[in-house]
Amino acid sequence: MTLLPIALLLLGIAIGIPVALAIAIAGLSFFLTSGAMPPELFIQRIVAVTQSFPLLAVPLFVMTGIVMNYAGITGRMMQFAEAMTGHWRGGLAQVNVLLSTLMGGVSGSANADAAMQSKVLVPEMTKRGYDVAFSSAVTASSSIISVIIPPGIGLILYGFMGNVSIGRLFLAGIVPGALLCIAMMLLVALLAKRHGLRPAFDAPMPWPQRLATLRAACLAMTVPFGIVFGIRFGWFTPTEAGAMAVLFAVIVGLLYRELKWSHVVPILEQTAQATAIILLVICAAQAFGFYMTWERIPETIARAMLALTENPILLLLIINLLLIIVGMFIEGTAAIILLAPILVPVIASVNIDPVHFGIIMVLNLTIAGVTPPLGTLMFTTCAITGVSIGAFVRASLPFYALLFGMLMLISYLPELSLWLPDFRMN
Repeated sequence: MTLLPIALLLLGIAIGIPVALAIAIAGLSFFLTSGAMPPELFIQRIVAVTQSFPLLAVPLFVMTGIVMNYAGITGRMMQFAEAMTGHWRGGLAQVNVLLSTLMGGVSGSANADAAMQSKVLVPEMTKRGYDVAFSSAVTASSSIISVIIPPGIGLILYGFMGNVSIGRLFLAGIVPGALLCIAMMLLVALLAKRHGLRPAFDAPMPWPQRLATLRAACLAMTVPFGIVFGIRFGWFTPTEAGAMAVLFAVIVGLLYRELKWSHVVPILEQTAQATAIILLVICAAQAFGFYMTWERIPETIARAMLALTENPILLLLIINLLLIIVGMFIEGTAAIILLAPILVPVIASVNIDPVHFGIIMVLNLTIAGVTPPLGTLMFTTCAITGVSIGAFVRASLPFYALLFGMLMLISYLPELSLWLPDFRMN
């Protein structure tokens, strides 16, 4: 009966039960069949996690992104991105990549970024003669950047579940995120030349106009830097940083005179909906995690992995392969919540820095989101743009090669992740 909850979890996911419910059913089966504790403890474990102060950062950063959309800040950021890169070959595709990087400091969610750009940029790219499959592939692949640029929600969840400093995780994501942006823009330039894509503008936009778009967008772009430096210098905690980001977004929206009282209800509704999905998974995973701890499953898995190899290089390769496979079938947020408590002790035992591993884990599981068979970013983008899965996958092959190459680079060069947090927080 020890493995019954795991079997039920896998069965539930396989037959299409929502992940949160599959996890809850699996956890409940343990409390009903163990005989070692009252079933009421299942409810207690679910409720207890909602009292966690760090988790308050999730709805706050979700609300920040939604408020910025209503405040017109997102549109101004897109105008700035187009002003800087629109004259390049494949200019709108470059705008797509750069906007995802800028949006990383706003929404912190790859799914939100992919959905927004699929609705806004892909139709415009299609009008300019871009192949819709290529546009969809750029949109889904570039949205991955947003999860490791602070304040990525995945980093917050990993820090909470793995007991790792969220402030250090935020700092650790800046350099890998910037490198990923540069690499993807270079790939887009290469593909644009191959496919004969034209720039959005015939000539570079004059610098006075570029500076005007920068002034309009600069307030929004200070959010991630304000969060990182505020946490670093002890002005506020990561959770309090979320509240400050919401306040800042509201003030900017009022200054731009685009945020209205009529927006309050839809902002709260969208925040509640997005937060409920995440927290339902977290609550269910807390009960399931109690079962795994009681049965000492994390320790068993750790011993099994270490029995294969204690070489950090080979162990990272094994874990990366495991995460890619898991991420193909389970949404990244749920996978982080389930696997972080298991894998953090494993990597710590071979002296792999948990902050470095957090960047690897979040990036890995998000990359898996653009791959078949069940990648959520792939389905989100294709559902909005109307492109077939087969066409999307064919157009994404160069991006897959780049993303997995960058994953290996970040995995085996920990300095890319750790240089900034070690420099600023030691």
